[in-house]
Amino acid sequence: MSTMWQGCLAHTDYFEMRSSGGHDYGIWVTTPPNYDPAVAQAPVVYVLDGNWAVGMTAPLIVTQLDPMQSIKPYVQVSVGYAGEEAEQWERLRNRDLVPPGEPIAKEYVDAVEMGIEAGTMTREQADAYLAELSDSRGDMFLNFLTDDLHPRIERDYGTAPSGHGLFGYSYGGLFSLYAWLTNSTFFESIGAGSPGIINGDSQAFALLQAMGDTLPETKLHVTFNDREILGDIAVYQNLAKNTATFLHHLTARNGSVTSALMHETHVTGLQASFLSYLRTCRAQ
Repeated sequence: MSTMWQGCLAHTDYFEMRSSGGHDYGIWVTTPPNYDPAVAQAPVVYVLDGNWAVGMTAPLIVTQLDPMQSIKPYVQVSVGYAGEEAEQWERLRNRDLVPPGEPIAKEYVDAVEMGIEAGTMTREQADAYLAELSDSRGDMFLNFLTDDLHPRIERDYGTAPSGHGLFGYSYGGLFSLYAWLTNSTFFESIGAGSPGIINGDSQAFALLQAMGDTLPETKLHVTFNDREILGDIAVYQNLAKNTATFLHHLTARNGSVTSALMHETHVTGLQASFLSYLRTCRAQ
């Protein structure tokens, strides 16, 4: 398997791992060009939705050699699903990337119904898709990243003891906010692209209110897309509106928070958002 990935993604290994909670994951590890941990150790950047995101984000590791804007060295670890479950990644991410207790927005259910009408999913698939949201376990997935997966990455790839990052997009972006809001000191910087704050009663707002006036020291970079705001799809309009509201709540507080508006749709914005995170939080 690793030989195949070497042909598709340079400097990339692949392995599969079971979490302490009993779930299986596919892991892609992309090392910097000429990486030698005996000379200089690099921190890890964890990228979510690996089945979708690895092909668009892992090649950007070459930015570490860009003479016009060099990015600090990092080892990218993309996390997705393995085997037959890889085909179900869109459903399984609802379980892993959504904070526990997150309400399901009506606009989200409507968007799923539109998928049935358009023939992109069956009723059975839609029901299974929504069922994962009813028992979301973002807390368990965060523990998997920090307590199960990272020790193996640190051991096998000789990574640095600190300076790690996290990037997620859409529901992955919501998970990134959850990691930031729960004040996880494991990450030095976190990128949240178009975070899936679809419901105005999201856990993102509840956790932020519970945090009080003191924000985490972890750097947070939030992006969203102009086509989400200006388009006519309600679920994306809500996402953009709620993300802007979340950012407004941060302006009066002290914290290392940055943001950017991408000129993309929700689907095309992932790579631009990841690159914005690298340039903002991990510049040389």
